[in-house]
Amino acid sequence: MTIYHFVGIKGSGMSALAQVLHDMKFDVQGSDYEKRFFTQLALEQSGIKILPFQKENIQQGMTIIAGNAFPDTHEEIQEAMKLGLPIVRYHRFLGDFMQNFTSIAVTGAHGKTSTTGLLSHVMKGAKPTSYLIGDGTGYGEEGAEYFVFEACEYRRHFLSYFPDYTIMTNIDFDHPDYFANIDDVFSAFQEMAWQVKKGIFAYGDDEQLQKIQAKVPVLFYGFGDENDYQAKNIVKTTDGTTFDVFIRNTFYQTFSIPTFGDHNVLNSLAVIALCHYEEIDVEVVKECIKTFQGVKRRFSEKAFGTQILIDDYAHHPTEIKATIDAARQKFPGKEIVAVFQPHTFSRTQAFLEDFAESLRKADQVYLCEIFGSARENHGNLTINDLQAKIDQSEILAEENTSILKQHENSVIIFMGAGDIQKFQEAYEKQIS
Repeated sequence: MTIYHFVGIKGSGMSALAQVLHDMKFDVQGSDYEKRFFTQLALEQSGIKILPFQKENIQQGMTIIAGNAFPDTHEEIQEAMKLGLPIVRYHRFLGDFMQNFTSIAVTGAHGKTSTTGLLSHVMKGAKPTSYLIGDGTGYGEEGAEYFVFEACEYRRHFLSYFPDYTIMTNIDFDHPDYFANIDDVFSAFQEMAWQVKKGIFAYGDDEQLQKIQAKVPVLFYGFGDENDYQAKNIVKTTDGTTFDVFIRNTFYQTFSIPTFGDHNVLNSLAVIALCHYEEIDVEVVKECIKTFQGVKRRFSEKAFGTQILIDDYAHHPTEIKATIDAARQKFPGKEIVAVFQPHTFSRTQAFLEDFAESLRKADQVYLCEIFGSARENHGNLTINDLQAKIDQSEILAEENTSILKQHENSVIIFMGAGDIQKFQEAYEKQIS
């Protein structure tokens, strides 16, 4: 029996894949840095062995799945080479693995994780489904018909995949450390589109996605009249959102979702479109869409004294704006306080003006030091450059988070893709 050893098992995609294989009764273990990471809990609950990095972990009879973050010079990968073991990169392994199912890739600059989470929740209610979500959640069902997974455009990793279907939520310029500009991003999505085998569901109000070409049908969803699947008559309340779906201008069904903001209507519409195309019972879709609890680190709420604390992965101006809009829908009349930690110097530099503009939608802004990697050349850029562009803003340090206490009855949103959670934890500790 092969043992799958994951080098970097705490990575969000890696930990999810480890859970999928473990659920399907494969022998799985992995190694990583000692530092505690949010994906760890699910691995521990599954009883998957996590070891500290050391070359002694590598033994005969193993297949090595290597995380994208670790170069071939890593001691464990070197040891595996010495022993002549098979070594597969994460995205290559996934590309081969999905051939056993009707595979559905969810990709886009924003909304991937939430849409993958929603789609897997709905599909699982209808058919045996395995799934892999970018928040570190993975589930493998023996005898699964469908495999739903999140596919990331960064470094064109998603070009390892040849899925049956793809949902494309949007195209936006991000990852400025890799992509040159929006045209470069578009070219990656266009290349991905040629690899899809059965159909593409694309957000039709996105001017970039309107240009996508493919060998398979491209079905558009959105708010505009020219979409194949259209959301109309949208009613927003503090409990969620209700909308009608029209298919090629003919009324189909009314759906209610327990989530907030236009972006969640669009994510749901993509899922409804795909399920309709695959002839999944609409009553099942309506029921499941109503019970979706959300994914990790996306609008995760917690009551804290008179305040509501929200943890969100938003790290791009488009996402920050969507998160603040969702908070305004759910908590009308409350003060919205944004606590933002920029992720990478390259992204902060590229979007300095856009970050300022989206953060100004909050009533008060606190900024944390930029979360950058040691590999980055950051020139002279500091968090003060962003602060200078936002009137209602202050710099927040971990040791003085207690100043947030002054915002009685407010909604405080902690946003970022780095280690922003430590600021929320520090705040909760200092106050209690």
